[in-house]
Amino acid sequence: MQQQEWTIEIPVRRRVFSLGLRELWRYRDLIMLLVRRDFVAVYKQTILGPFWFLLQPLMTTLIFTIVFGNIIGISTGSVPKVLFYLSGVTIWNFFASSLTKNSEMFIANAGIFKKVYFPRLAVSAAALIVHSATFLLQFILFALFCCYFWLEGMPIRLTAATLLLPLLLMQVAALSFSVGILVSSLTIKYRDLTFLTGFAVQLWMYATPIIYPVSLVPENWQWLYAINPMVFIVEFFRHAFWDTGPVDFTRMAFSLLETIILFFVAIKVFTRVERTFVDMV
Repeated sequence: MQQQEWTIEIPVRRRVFSLGLRELWRYRDLIMLLVRRDFVAVYKQTILGPFWFLLQPLMTTLIFTIVFGNIIGISTGSVPKVLFYLSGVTIWNFFASSLTKNSEMFIANAGIFKKVYFPRLAVSAAALIVHSATFLLQFILFALFCCYFWLEGMPIRLTAATLLLPLLLMQVAALSFSVGILVSSLTIKYRDLTFLTGFAVQLWMYATPIIYPVSLVPENWQWLYAINPMVFIVEFFRHAFWDTGPVDFTRMAFSLLETIILFFVAIKVFTRVERTFVDMV
């Protein structure tokens, strides 16, 4: 009897921190199909379509300006309230949307995962591309507002920090990816996280200087506040366009260290869960 030859062999991953980047590249056509699916699914049968990419940060900025800037009277220093809130909303949306999408990866795609094999991280890669494109559109909107206020006489200037923005965005992507797949991996066993994720992201936003400057945080709470890695990211993003004071390199190093640790912990948990999660959902 002739022995059957397999055309595709799916080996067990031995390395704990293997991302399978080479395999992801082979499935790049599938990733682009998932990207198209995510774009179409979100705005299908909507009147405004992709315009919601721009309308959402504009509406959020307007509400923040009215409620926190005018009614409550939170000071934003020399920075116009609209520009202050729009900058925070722009960078936060990139982080929060990527985190939320990755946190749903296993549960939302369980039906597909059970039927056919492909690298599970292809879903995360597609989500990262989608939200990166969304961020680019919202960043262009933010840049247009910066140009307007620059023409009005506000001292907006590009500094050396501006050149580091691509690295900052890579950190945001890595942080949202890490927290997202960590939550997704734990959700397989602890389904309560499905309900807690959205609430936790909202609380995280209020623990980040989106609607208020860091200077309003009491001095004796600054050390605890700095544990949040997004604090430095938001402040540095603003520092790239106008002067927010000297860059705190200690906070920068701590934020990077947290991101790296979370990344490796998330990959370790993910590689363990992906082997058996189909039997658990």
